[in-house]
Amino acid sequence: MSPDANQEDQASDRWIFPFETDLHAVAPGLHDAQNAWLAQIDSLKAPDRKTHELIRMVCTVALRNSLGVARHAMLAAEVGATWEEVAGSIVLSEPAFGLLPAVEALPWARKGWERGHATLEDAESNESPD
Repeated sequence: MSPDANQEDQASDRWIFPFETDLHAVAPGLHDAQNAWLAQIDSLKAPDRKTHELIRMVCTVALRNSLGVARHAMLAAEVGATWEEVAGSIVLSEPAFGLLPAVEALPWARKGWERGHATLEDAESNESPD
């Protein structure tokens, strides 16, 4: 592996989203500002966190952003969303955005939900009883 490729792998491990490495390299101040802005959105008190993630997931369905669908389905599961809530939210997007975006999103949402649900189960099993 070349030194440049190794640096690239290390940089990509620092960020949540794949685009962040390139954005940070070109405009680090913009990247920092974007992260601060997203942190403020994440800190909203209402709606509750589960609803927040379901809304953001449905927005990514509309954009046909499969990685975004998986990510927000995972985050929704981590805060207690059931598969029925995730799938139902996607199906509710059909009248506005069409059948195809919803159908394409379902397998991505399932992968994300399963990952988040496993994380939630692991956390619950590691809690010590009082």
